[in-house]
Amino acid sequence: MLPCAVIGSTGYTGIELVKILLQHPSVKLTALTTRQQESFPIQTLIPTLSKDINLKVEPYSFEQIKDKAELIFLCLPHTESAETGKAFYNAGKIVIDLSADFRLRSKESYETWYGVPHPSSELLKEAVYGLPEINRGKIKEAKLIANPGCYPTGSILGLAPLLARGLVETDSIIIDAKSGVSGAGKKLTSTTQFCEVDGNFNAYKVNKHQHMPEIEQILTDIAGAPIAITFVPHLLPIERGILTTIYLQKKKNVADAEINRAFLEAYDKEPFVKVRPEGLRPEGQFPSIKDVQRTNFCDIGFSVDAKTGRVIVITAIDNLVKGASGQAVQNMNIRMGFPEEEGLRRW
Repeated sequence: MLPCAVIGSTGYTGIELVKILLQHPSVKLTALTTRQQESFPIQTLIPTLSKDINLKVEPYSFEQIKDKAELIFLCLPHTESAETGKAFYNAGKIVIDLSADFRLRSKESYETWYGVPHPSSELLKEAVYGLPEINRGKIKEAKLIANPGCYPTGSILGLAPLLARGLVETDSIIIDAKSGVSGAGKKLTSTTQFCEVDGNFNAYKVNKHQHMPEIEQILTDIAGAPIAITFVPHLLPIERGILTTIYLQKKKNVADAEINRAFLEAYDKEPFVKVRPEGLRPEGQFPSIKDVQRTNFCDIGFSVDAKTGRVIVITAIDNLVKGASGQAVQNMNIRMGFPEEEGLRRW
């Protein structure tokens, strides 16, 4: 059994991660932490758990966790994870960070978008971006895994097959994404209060969202040329899920069948990506948020406009699972040599 710790287990991603790991047959949870000064039973945090689970959520102690766990999940806020991750990395532990602190390779970019100096910038070159469908080989050897953001996961998976094969123009990529409120985390803000969200729908951080450089960095790697995107996120009045609509222009002389083939061949053997081929079951061609809620799947649908040559790609994920905690467990499975779907077939 692999002894694991979850640092910051009281947020939405931390709670989701604990639920998954408690059902994982190859994992033993040995430490859960909180910022509170007193420890409390895990059932206080997750009342649906059976009473025979004796875990406690305890104040953070580096020395105690270092002795208890071999793999560390960091579910801390952005800008607060880097120093903790560095400490465990230097102690020889495998670290999977669910914050943004190790996703960007440039410390200047990190400091521009997150507004603080990076305290562990020397580790940025060591971190592996943990999107399994793109980086599985590197994840297998990684000691520090930067779990992707939720918006980037749906966006990159929807674009990667087309950019990798050079089938679309790269100068006019528009990503229109909508997320449930849990994507904003537990921190209290006026925009995520019930009276503001209920019955409402709005765009936010237009062309200013911190996930933009992350998406552009990975798409640039895939395309082999600089990629700049237009990215517009929206807040949905629902608990969880992200629906992303991507607009692209097909290159001239590219047949529609090549678009279809690119998706099918890229994801045919991927356990957590499901593609809906164009023309198959037209009434169910495009995914919806309910199709993927509480699962680790990314569902993809697409269509090519014969008149304009415009390609529309729609992806759906659960922001707390494939967009965060489920993907972190998928990364752990790959890194530790466990079956990739282990602990994630819960539905």
